[in-house]
Amino acid sequence: MHTNQTVDLKDLSPDALVDFLAGMGKEKFRAEQILRWIYQRGVENFTEMTDLAKSFREELSQRATISSFTHEAVEVSSDGTRKFLFPLHDGKSVETVLIPMESGRHTLCISTQVGCAMQCSFCLTGTFGPERNLTTSEIVNQVCAVRKDYTVDNIVMMGMGEPLHNLNNVVDALKILYVATGFDYSSRKVTLSTSGLIPEMHELGHRIKVNLAVSLNATTDAVRDELMPINKRYPLAELMEACRRYPQAPHQRITFEYILIKGVNDSQADAKRMVKLLHGIKAKVNLIPFNEHSDSAFKTPDEQTIRAFQTYLLDRQIVAIRRVSKGQDISAACGQLKGKLENKL
Repeated sequence: MHTNQTVDLKDLSPDALVDFLAGMGKEKFRAEQILRWIYQRGVENFTEMTDLAKSFREELSQRATISSFTHEAVEVSSDGTRKFLFPLHDGKSVETVLIPMESGRHTLCISTQVGCAMQCSFCLTGTFGPERNLTTSEIVNQVCAVRKDYTVDNIVMMGMGEPLHNLNNVVDALKILYVATGFDYSSRKVTLSTSGLIPEMHELGHRIKVNLAVSLNATTDAVRDELMPINKRYPLAELMEACRRYPQAPHQRITFEYILIKGVNDSQADAKRMVKLLHGIKAKVNLIPFNEHSDSAFKTPDEQTIRAFQTYLLDRQIVAIRRVSKGQDISAACGQLKGKLENKL
């Protein structure tokens, strides 16, 4: 490692930090001290790490940095949802949403990419196209920034981007979220959402524990091909088989996210097909009425249709939870705040 090449310590998984410090002749417990300073105490300056020798702190300051995020904009909904826009070092930006839950807890929805390659027709982020992966530090800095002012009980990787397109950085970020000297989240508190990249799902399941959410949104290949082009590569039968094989703890379920779109995927026939699709999978279904916005022709189904769809699933012993769309009076759909601000420029 050249002294003129500084390393952002937030880019390093706990094991990589141990290796980095070993290269400086330092013991493993030093990594634990530094992790605590960075993630538990929110320190961004080596001089504040008072249980490290002064000479060690000076050497660290020459060889490493600790990055941080400051939001460029924040929108607050009447329901308490907060959407943050964080500028990145290269002039791009990324969105993070803090969602208040009924229990008084907070769920943080974080992004894993700038833009997205998946081009799902109901999603605004896809209109930006794929720009780049977020680094490990850019993923965890969303959590660091929000935790300065708010309690974060659960984390969902459901923001901008397809997490499994950025698998290595996402896995390293998960390790930082889980490690006792870092954020110390239980894997039960973290959920990763994918559009259904089957080889990467398989790899993820064998590399690290995380709750899996699959963005389903259709019960036929014809409709899913239209809504989610990834379905042409990994059609429903293959996706369901991959879900059956996904390694899970005994009480764990795969969450299937299903955005209900009026006249597209909200019929009783769709509900009936869903029951067949989920056969043999420990599953729960999140029903999410489409969040209408000016950039989309899609509409929200009426209340009666939504209730009938949910009732059909519940009557057949499928856990089906209706998710209330939060932040509807702000730019809460992924990409809306970014799009709004960029349109002003």
